[in-house]
Amino acid sequence: MSKKYVYLFSEGNENMRELLGGKGANLAEMMNLGMPVPYGFTVTTEACNQYYADNETINEGIRKEIFEYLMKLEELAGKQFGDPKNPLLVSVRSGARASMPGMMDTILNLGMNDEVVEGVAKLMDNPRFAYDSYRRFIQMFADVVMGLNKAKFEEIIDEMKETKGVEQDTELDAEDMKVMVKRFKKFYQESLDEEFPSDPKEQLYRAIEAVFRSWNNQRAIFYRKMNDIPGDWGTAVNVQMMVFGNMGDDCGTGVAFTRNPSTGENKLYGEFLMNAQGEDVVAGIRTPQTIDQLKVIAPAAYDKFVEICSTLEKHYKNMQDMEFTIEKGNLFMLQTRNGKRTAAAALKIACDMVDEGMITKDEALMMVEPKQLDALLHPQFDAEALKKAKPIASALPASPGAACGQIVFSAEEAIAETALGHKVILVRLETSPEDIEGMHVSEGILTVRGGMTSHAAVVARGMGACCVSGCGDIAINEEEKYFEVKGNRYNKGDYISLDGSTGNVYGEKIKTVPAEISGDFERFMNWADERRTLKVRTNADTPRDAQQAVKFGAEGIGLVRTEHMFFEGDRIKAVREMIVSKTEGQRRKALSKLLPMQRGDFEGIYEAMQGMPVTIRYLDPPLHEFLPTSSYDIAQLAKDMKIDLDELKNVISGLHEFNPMMGHRGCRLAISYPEIAEMQTTAVIEAAINVNKKHPDWNIEPEIMIPLVGDKAELKYVKDVVVRTADEILARENIDMKYHVGTMIEIPRAALLADEIAEEAEFFSFGTNDLTQMTFGFSRDDAGGFLNDYYEKKIFEQDPFARVDQKGVGKLIELAVAGGRKTRPNIKLGICGEHGGDPSSIDFCHRMGLTYVSCSPFRVPIARLAAAQAAIKNPRK
Repeated sequence: MSKKYVYLFSEGNENMRELLGGKGANLAEMMNLGMPVPYGFTVTTEACNQYYADNETINEGIRKEIFEYLMKLEELAGKQFGDPKNPLLVSVRSGARASMPGMMDTILNLGMNDEVVEGVAKLMDNPRFAYDSYRRFIQMFADVVMGLNKAKFEEIIDEMKETKGVEQDTELDAEDMKVMVKRFKKFYQESLDEEFPSDPKEQLYRAIEAVFRSWNNQRAIFYRKMNDIPGDWGTAVNVQMMVFGNMGDDCGTGVAFTRNPSTGENKLYGEFLMNAQGEDVVAGIRTPQTIDQLKVIAPAAYDKFVEICSTLEKHYKNMQDMEFTIEKGNLFMLQTRNGKRTAAAALKIACDMVDEGMITKDEALMMVEPKQLDALLHPQFDAEALKKAKPIASALPASPGAACGQIVFSAEEAIAETALGHKVILVRLETSPEDIEGMHVSEGILTVRGGMTSHAAVVARGMGACCVSGCGDIAINEEEKYFEVKGNRYNKGDYISLDGSTGNVYGEKIKTVPAEISGDFERFMNWADERRTLKVRTNADTPRDAQQAVKFGAEGIGLVRTEHMFFEGDRIKAVREMIVSKTEGQRRKALSKLLPMQRGDFEGIYEAMQGMPVTIRYLDPPLHEFLPTSSYDIAQLAKDMKIDLDELKNVISGLHEFNPMMGHRGCRLAISYPEIAEMQTTAVIEAAINVNKKHPDWNIEPEIMIPLVGDKAELKYVKDVVVRTADEILARENIDMKYHVGTMIEIPRAALLADEIAEEAEFFSFGTNDLTQMTFGFSRDDAGGFLNDYYEKKIFEQDPFARVDQKGVGKLIELAVAGGRKTRPNIKLGICGEHGGDPSSIDFCHRMGLTYVSCSPFRVPIARLAAAQAAIKNPRK
């Protein structure tokens, strides 16, 4: 039997998400639950992948199957596609298996042409409705299928409203709509040098093809990369009989959530517009009414909707985001999906649903995206500063949080300014999916139009970005790059602040304060800690960072980068003195100046960690990084150090390396200059002794990590220096204190020879930044210049420096884990690269059997939740 590429909604169910996509599977499931869903069919994700396999064409077999199912839809609907007397009109929507709100494209009223529009007008006895539906179809088809700028169509509408002296689209009559259709078609023909297609079957074919094509548009690729969605999933296409919300005052359309997506409150939340189509609500072109007002306007439809909301939430055991249409007083469900929500709402909903007995703690933990927690960990406005500030405008609090930045008016400007290190607020009339990348890099988003379920609001909430929408007081001049509000002018580059919790807009910089963890967050994270087996440490170089990490739940430090301490104040002078020394004696003299500073640093970190394990990495970067590069600074250093300028230049020149990443760094420095390792060991051991004396119950056991080892003999040489120095100090002080010496696995050869290296190393920590660089042969600092070409040409889907490359780097980690455990069954294994805070990489670490992950302080809660989810998905035996 040949593969089936098309399914009626009645043939599917919620378990067919991979094939039918999320939207198709949920439409099928709602139909199975007996809900009012307009008839339709789904073209599968496999058809999308086949489209790309066939060089971006829909092959004859799939095309034939689509039109067979179109005939089945005609039978179910009792209408004919393209028949003016009894026309079937359809919507065409994308639907990937993962929810991608606003990322893919939708077309409504497909099947319209000059004959059908007249038939609809007669059939409905409503010419305005017919021509309004036709002009909408032309606009969407031109935009989605042909790539014409929809803003031009909006200009035509605005011109017509201005000529007639009206403000709302609904104030344009049937004759106006007929003129609009002609103007739209003329613009289409002039822009594309072809007539608007009149054959409904050609319209359908081209629309389905456009949805498949949109799977690989730039914004969809960006969204997938941001949310770890594989490119080979493909999108399904849903073809559904149209129901109309724009036929008159007993018709309408809306979007609603079973709970408040901003706060998590257990109360129906949403918006609707009467005499409108769905795109009007989410596009934010008209400001809608709140869902509770529907009870007054259409009580029967409202009561039915409330009942359906309750059924869907209980069925899916999750907060639902639904789209509906009311046609002549009758309710129809067009979509349900698990709703996007803010981080605070996600935690409240998860905790409340456990308390309501709807879900288990494990199910609650799986409901929250780990990366979402990031939004709770960043600053809010300082209460005192906020009291002194006066809002210049107030609008809808679409996505909570505090944002302060310089004004920009386009996504391109946002990207360019943030690349220069500036913080920006994106100010737009309304956002569209094309703005996704600019929204992502912005501190916050401010829109003139749109409600709480507009594109800007939904996308901002999903990103954890602050958003204020529907700020009608603002008049934007995009060409001259300014906006005016209440007589005041604000130009591009001026600072403004947004409060996404109140909707207030401030024309100034406002001080922010760190976020605090409590309430639902604390309770939820306790559940995560009960469930996970991976420990979570932090990468911290200062007591302040260490204290922050402990507040966020860190269980130790997996990486202290000692070189970061060398750049502070007077230390850099001592480091430079050590580097330019000609003899060991001179080096030791310089190192003796650094010793008390290092010891003090380590004491501060041990105090902050209160007896939790601390892994200290010895000096890693090449020495030239500590020396100046400008002529002035070099001359100043020569003067300070009382050495000849030419001599200093020769030293700097002599330290120059063609490939410093693979040069004289890491353990190689300690092999050339063992006195550096001696000084660092003295600082580590003496600091631990001092803090243990003050806090004997802490029982600190220092963990000393030797970087960049590629051979057992290298490690043994440096370890011998460490052990000799440490044991001499402990003997002198007559103290019995354990300490541990391990290494970073960051050179592929070390991973291959891990069984030998484990004879000397008591622990491994995978330095995945360098391990990735050396496995790929990419420089992390330079790869950004060409990796975009890899993404565009589908060579890579993800940045290997952001997520562990499980095929290549992952295989080396797997070999090293097996080799290390073969030699030393109880070896402690961790990861301390940037990947330690990435949820998919944490899942990999859990499956590899690592002991802990280590990440930056603000990613600790993310790692705790990701580790819990990994344990739920793959329990360790």
